[in-house]
Amino acid sequence: QLQAFGGGLVQAGGSLRLSCAASGRIFSGSAMGWLRQAPGEGREFVAAINWSGGSTYYADSVKGRFTISRDRAKNTVYLQMNSLKPEDTAIYYCAAAPKSSRATYDYNYWGQGTQVTVSS
Repeated sequence: QLQAFGGGLVQAGGSLRLSCAASGRIFSGSAMGWLRQAPGEGREFVAAINWSGGSTYYADSVKGRFTISRDRAKNTVYLQMNSLKPEDTAIYYCAAAPKSSRATYDYNYWGQGTQVTVSS
């Protein structure tokens, strides 16, 4: 129901664009978020966008470098990641929630994750 792709290996300072395709049933009325989990760490919030796309939210660690957006016609949410740092290395998950949230427990639909590795 949620499928994320676009991860890969990139050098520090580089860019990647993640995409997440969702079923219309999930996508249409939900806020969408990107969350990540680094090795040995818990899952953390990265960015969220409300159902209309009019409001976005970011973790302080990615603000100014990452941009979340959604295409309602394609039922797809994107995460444009620029100026990547080694500490951005993690598995990135897209998820859906009833409303935009920074809390991982508010997300009730999750994709399978895509690996992002940033080399120094």
